[in-house]
Amino acid sequence: MATHAAGGAGGWLSTHVLDTATGRPAAGLALSLWRLEGGARTLVREAVTNADGRCDAPLLQGAEFRPGLYELVFAAGAYLRTSGAPLTEPPFLDEIPIRFGLSDPAAHYHVPLLLSPYSYSTYRGS
Repeated sequence: MATHAAGGAGGWLSTHVLDTATGRPAAGLALSLWRLEGGARTLVREAVTNADGRCDAPLLQGAEFRPGLYELVFAAGAYLRTSGAPLTEPPFLDEIPIRFGLSDPAAHYHVPLLLSPYSYSTYRGS
Protein backbone atom coordinates (compact mmCIF):
# COMPACT_ATOMS: atom_id res chain seq x y z
CA MET A 1 0.00 0.00 0.00
CA ALA A 2 1.36 3.41 -0.95
CA THR A 3 1.60 5.91 1.85
CA HIS A 4 2.41 9.58 2.02
CA ALA A 5 5.61 10.39 3.85
CA ALA A 6 4.87 11.73 7.31
CA GLY A 7 5.81 15.34 7.70
CA GLY A 8 5.95 15.94 3.94
CA ALA A 9 5.05 19.42 2.78
CA GLY A 10 1.79 20.02 0.98
CA GLY A 11 -1.22 17.95 0.14
CA TRP A 12 -1.63 14.86 -1.96
CA LEU A 13 -4.23 12.98 -3.98
CA SER A 14 -4.84 9.23 -3.92
CA THR A 15 -7.44 6.74 -5.14
CA HIS A 16 -8.53 3.17 -4.39
CA VAL A 17 -10.76 1.00 -6.59
CA LEU A 18 -12.80 -1.88 -5.22
CA ASP A 19 -14.73 -4.37 -7.36
CA THR A 20 -17.96 -4.73 -5.38
CA ALA A 21 -19.20 -7.58 -7.62
CA THR A 22 -16.30 -9.78 -6.51
CA GLY A 23 -15.57 -8.21 -3.13
CA ARG A 24 -11.94 -7.68 -4.11
CA PRO A 25 -9.61 -4.83 -5.03
CA ALA A 26 -9.77 -3.89 -8.72
CA ALA A 27 -6.20 -4.77 -9.71
CA GLY A 28 -4.97 -3.73 -13.15
CA LEU A 29 -7.50 -0.94 -13.72
CA ALA A 30 -6.08 1.90 -15.85
CA LEU A 31 -6.90 5.49 -14.95
CA SER A 32 -5.94 8.98 -15.99
CA LEU A 33 -5.90 12.26 -14.09
CA TRP A 34 -6.71 15.52 -15.88
CA ARG A 35 -6.42 19.15 -14.77
CA LEU A 36 -9.25 21.40 -15.99
CA GLU A 37 -8.33 25.06 -16.44
CA GLY A 38 -10.13 27.73 -18.44
CA GLY A 39 -11.74 25.27 -20.83
CA ALA A 40 -8.51 23.29 -21.31
CA ARG A 41 -8.15 19.66 -20.23
CA THR A 42 -4.52 18.69 -19.53
CA LEU A 43 -3.35 15.14 -18.82
CA VAL A 44 -1.45 15.11 -15.53
CA ARG A 45 -0.84 11.40 -14.95
CA GLU A 46 -1.74 7.90 -16.06
CA ALA A 47 -1.58 4.94 -13.70
CA VAL A 48 -2.72 1.36 -13.22
CA THR A 49 -3.99 0.02 -9.91
CA ASN A 50 -1.86 -2.54 -8.08
CA ALA A 51 -2.98 -5.80 -6.41
CA ASP A 52 -4.58 -3.78 -3.60
CA GLY A 53 -6.58 -1.62 -6.05
CA ARG A 54 -4.40 1.41 -5.28
CA CYS A 55 -1.77 3.32 -7.22
CA ASP A 56 1.84 2.77 -6.14
CA ALA A 57 2.36 6.50 -5.53
CA PRO A 58 0.12 9.52 -4.96
CA LEU A 59 -1.48 10.87 -8.13
CA LEU A 60 -0.52 14.40 -7.10
CA GLN A 61 1.85 15.64 -4.44
CA GLY A 62 4.40 18.33 -3.76
CA ALA A 63 4.66 21.09 -6.36
CA GLU A 64 2.20 19.27 -8.68
CA PHE A 65 -0.55 19.48 -6.06
CA ARG A 66 -2.40 22.74 -6.42
CA PRO A 67 -6.00 23.83 -5.92
CA GLY A 68 -8.29 23.59 -8.90
CA LEU A 69 -10.71 21.40 -10.81
CA TYR A 70 -9.63 17.87 -11.75
CA GLU A 71 -11.08 14.79 -13.41
CA LEU A 72 -10.17 11.16 -12.80
CA VAL A 73 -11.17 8.84 -15.64
CA PHE A 74 -11.35 5.16 -14.76
CA ALA A 75 -11.18 2.58 -17.60
CA ALA A 76 -13.92 0.44 -16.07
CA GLY A 77 -15.01 -1.35 -19.26
CA ALA A 78 -11.53 -2.63 -20.05
CA TYR A 79 -11.06 -3.77 -16.44
CA LEU A 80 -14.47 -5.51 -16.31
CA ARG A 81 -13.76 -7.35 -19.58
CA THR A 82 -10.57 -8.84 -18.13
CA SER A 83 -12.25 -9.63 -14.78
CA GLY A 84 -14.59 -12.14 -16.41
CA ALA A 85 -17.71 -10.20 -15.46
CA PRO A 86 -20.71 -10.92 -17.72
CA LEU A 87 -21.05 -7.78 -19.85
CA THR A 88 -23.21 -6.46 -22.63
CA GLU A 89 -21.50 -5.11 -25.73
CA PRO A 90 -20.95 -2.24 -25.46
CA PRO A 91 -20.68 -2.50 -21.67
CA PHE A 92 -23.09 -0.41 -19.61
CA LEU A 93 -20.10 1.27 -17.92
CA ASP A 94 -17.04 2.00 -20.00
CA GLU A 95 -15.09 5.06 -18.90
CA ILE A 96 -16.11 6.60 -15.58
CA PRO A 97 -15.19 10.29 -15.24
CA ILE A 98 -15.26 11.84 -11.77
CA ARG A 99 -14.83 15.62 -11.54
CA PHE A 100 -13.84 17.13 -8.24
CA GLY A 101 -12.20 20.21 -6.80
CA LEU A 102 -9.10 20.50 -4.65
CA SER A 103 -9.28 23.59 -2.46
CA ASP A 104 -6.86 23.01 0.43
CA PRO A 105 -3.22 22.79 -0.72
CA ALA A 106 -2.21 21.09 2.55
CA ALA A 107 -4.91 18.38 2.66
CA HIS A 108 -5.02 14.72 1.67
CA TYR A 109 -7.75 14.12 -0.90
CA HIS A 110 -8.75 10.51 -1.49
CA VAL A 111 -11.19 9.62 -4.31
CA PRO A 112 -12.25 5.97 -3.98
CA LEU A 113 -14.31 4.15 -6.62
CA LEU A 114 -16.64 1.26 -5.79
CA LEU A 115 -17.31 -0.54 -9.06
CA SER A 116 -19.55 -3.28 -10.47
CA PRO A 117 -20.67 -3.97 -14.06
CA TYR A 118 -23.85 -1.89 -13.64
CA SER A 119 -23.10 0.67 -10.94
CA TYR A 120 -20.44 2.73 -9.23
CA SER A 121 -20.13 5.15 -6.35
CA THR A 122 -17.51 7.48 -4.98
CA TYR A 123 -16.97 9.81 -2.04
CA ARG A 124 -14.23 11.88 -0.46
CA GLY A 125 -12.32 9.36 1.57
CA SER A 126 -9.47 9.63 4.01
